[in-house]
Amino acid sequence: MLQIATLKEQAAHVIERLKLKNFKNAEQTVNDILNIDNLRRETQQKADDLLAEGNRIAKEIGNFLQKGLKAEAENLKTKTAQLKQEIKLLSDKLSEIEKQLDDKLVLLPNLPHSSIVAGFSAEDNENVHQEGDIPDLPANAQPHWDLCAKYDIVDFELGNKITGAGFPVYKGKGARLQRALINFFLEAGIDAGYIEIQPPLMVNAASGYGTGQLPDKDGQMYYMPVDDLYMIPTAEVPVTNIYRNVILQAKDLPIKNVAYSGCFRREAGSYGKDVRGLNRLHQFDKVEIVRIEKPENSYAALDEMVAHVSSLVRRLGLPFRILRLCGGDMSFTSALTYDFEVYSAAQQRWLEVSSVSNFESFQANRMKCRYKNEGGKTQLVHTLNGSALALPRIVAALLENNQTPEGIKVPEVLRKYTNFDIIN
Repeated sequence: MLQIATLKEQAAHVIERLKLKNFKNAEQTVNDILNIDNLRRETQQKADDLLAEGNRIAKEIGNFLQKGLKAEAENLKTKTAQLKQEIKLLSDKLSEIEKQLDDKLVLLPNLPHSSIVAGFSAEDNENVHQEGDIPDLPANAQPHWDLCAKYDIVDFELGNKITGAGFPVYKGKGARLQRALINFFLEAGIDAGYIEIQPPLMVNAASGYGTGQLPDKDGQMYYMPVDDLYMIPTAEVPVTNIYRNVILQAKDLPIKNVAYSGCFRREAGSYGKDVRGLNRLHQFDKVEIVRIEKPENSYAALDEMVAHVSSLVRRLGLPFRILRLCGGDMSFTSALTYDFEVYSAAQQRWLEVSSVSNFESFQANRMKCRYKNEGGKTQLVHTLNGSALALPRIVAALLENNQTPEGIKVPEVLRKYTNFDIIN
């Protein structure tokens, strides 16, 4: 959530940056927020003035009683009762105004970093790095959904029977490949200094609000009304919320966590060839890295996270590219995001497998996550997270790119986890 102070001091800049994210009615929304905040401050001042008047009268009552002037004291007590009623009305009004203010503030997305360019969709993103050779597969190469059926390693129809579309069942070597990737990603994170967390798979509304999924992504999350809980769309949500309403010490930073979890997304409105097979699922596995940083260090931390994810894809032997997202393709909460895509040779297209983002103080302000700097002053931290990595499209690319007449070769880095080197 953006800070009121930022809107007041840099209103024109905020409006300009919001427009870069293609946020509609940016000027009107910012002006509405500032007007509501002015009303809040005026109402607060009136309440404070009445409270001060009440304190002054209380002292006078005490003086009158000491002098035995009971009638004068009783008159002032009547006035005090009236003041208390007025203060109560102002307090109720202030609560309503603060709710209006909060309801408006949560609609504003994070401001994009100064390096972000204008754009409306993925076609406008910047390719900042690409490496690896595109496999030259034979003409009869198969897409991963056919390979899954051929080797009986992922059963989409069985998942559809048990639950529904988008909930595949992994079998035999397919299940072991999944587990191998999870172990590989977790151990790589631990080796890089991240502390492993095993988070809950459900969160309350406060957690969804803290990281910005609510109210922005309310319709995309699986919700259980009886318990008022949400299935997590990513481990980012529970792990980052560990630090909600926490004041950290400077010596505690940076905090680096890595977590494996199932992820659950309704993916409402998704259709067509891009959702076939493992390309888009309602339930999938992912390893996530989360960092809590001092503001001055967060962009160096982002570069480290990008390098970490690059090393994972590189060790798997997959051709990949890194895109810096344009304003119109960025998430609600992000200040700067790099997307990783791997090339799927059988589908002949790039598949997104990771997003690595710096949220600056946006999530921290919503969560009230702060730290005391060396001077003892309390300030907001910066939060970052990245997929390291999401499994479905990694599996799709591994199956397609490594297919041979003898079977699907397993990358060498995974063989100590799978205990086999080919799927046949």
